[in-house]
Amino acid sequence: MSGINVDSVSEDCSLPQEVNTTGESEFNPSFEDDDELLKYIWREYLHPKQYEWVLIAGYILVFIVSLVGNTLVCFAVWKNHRMRTVTNYFIVNLSFADILVTITCLPASLVVDITETWFFGQTLCKVLPYLQTVSVSVSVLTLSCIALDRWYAICHPLMFKSTAKRARKSIVIIWMVSCVIMIPQAIVMECSSMVPELTNKTSLFTVCDEHWGDEIYPKVYHVCFFFVTYLAPLCLMVLAYIQIFHKLWCRQIPGTSSVVQRKWKPLQCSGQSSGPETIKIKTNMVAAEIKQIKARRKTARMLVVVLFVFVLCYLPISILNILKRVFGTFDYTNDRETVYAWFTFSHWLVYANSAANPIIYNFLSGKFREEFKAAFSCCCFGMNQQREEHQRRGQASTDSRKSLTTQINNFDNVSRISEHVILTSIATYHTNNEGESINW
Repeated sequence: MSGINVDSVSEDCSLPQEVNTTGESEFNPSFEDDDELLKYIWREYLHPKQYEWVLIAGYILVFIVSLVGNTLVCFAVWKNHRMRTVTNYFIVNLSFADILVTITCLPASLVVDITETWFFGQTLCKVLPYLQTVSVSVSVLTLSCIALDRWYAICHPLMFKSTAKRARKSIVIIWMVSCVIMIPQAIVMECSSMVPELTNKTSLFTVCDEHWGDEIYPKVYHVCFFFVTYLAPLCLMVLAYIQIFHKLWCRQIPGTSSVVQRKWKPLQCSGQSSGPETIKIKTNMVAAEIKQIKARRKTARMLVVVLFVFVLCYLPISILNILKRVFGTFDYTNDRETVYAWFTFSHWLVYANSAANPIIYNFLSGKFREEFKAAFSCCCFGMNQQREEHQRRGQASTDSRKSLTTQINNFDNVSRISEHVILTSIATYHTNNEGESINW
């Protein structure tokens, strides 16, 4: 792979580029026929190297986990009406964006990383990078909306009432804004050949890259892209979660632990003057508040982990993109192999983020974990489990009917025995009274 670099278009599929220190093509082999040329190309460029087999395995693993995991997230919220909360609506939107990028761009990125060639034509050269950047924008804006919703709910609960209807409207706005602001990405993408001599012989060394009219345009665009889709949302989300954690763990708001603890004292003091029913009601109220606190803390921890993984996975590609597009750091480097490896790994991290989110939900959310288990059980055991469940329900119904019949029979027996005892007692009573009257 010497002399090969992976050119990054924001966070889109990796693009190969072979340039020497003067910016000219390094590919100048001389072969007697096309067959010998194609054999050379297959041996040097197409056939995967040892470390590329690891890359292939990593891409396949991420593809399967991301597709299955994010589909389960959407299925869990759709199936369970109790999980249709505002936060979960945004999580489903995040999962849908991950499914989009997994299906559309991950396979193309794998092919390009291995073959170092764009095989998919001019149309997909515009469509796939555009969908990738739209997905990035949707993910960032969705995470921002989640942080804003949690911030209002916990820090300022009386200022804004978040509802499912508003969440759905916000999701529509997120997609509309993302589709509009990423249009320049589709306009500037074009296919070109790095080796014009091979244009009519093979499609290898065709790249899908940005073509701007002036050097200042890509610098301005990518600086704005980095600021809008990474830096600014990250700063806002970090500030929001700092205040959320400060409220939930440090200060006291209605429903936090210190307030609940203070309610135990008057509850204990009122135990002497109040009745048992009043104490039970107050105890249930305090227990409900404690349960709400724990649920809020679990949700906050899960969302912070999701944000941290997102930042970690998108940081390398963001830095490499700025270094390449704005500062031109890699234009005259001699260590192309290292640059290629860094870009390839950074692209894989972008897709790994899509696979990581469902894993986070599984470990940090009990409700999602239960729904995942139920979905896997339904898929793995299918009709057998349904048949067994039907049999169990039928057996339970039969047992219930038998139990009810037994209870009724027992009740009738007890009633008859009681009636017999009562009648016997009455007869004995009358006999004794008559005897007493005669003796008197």
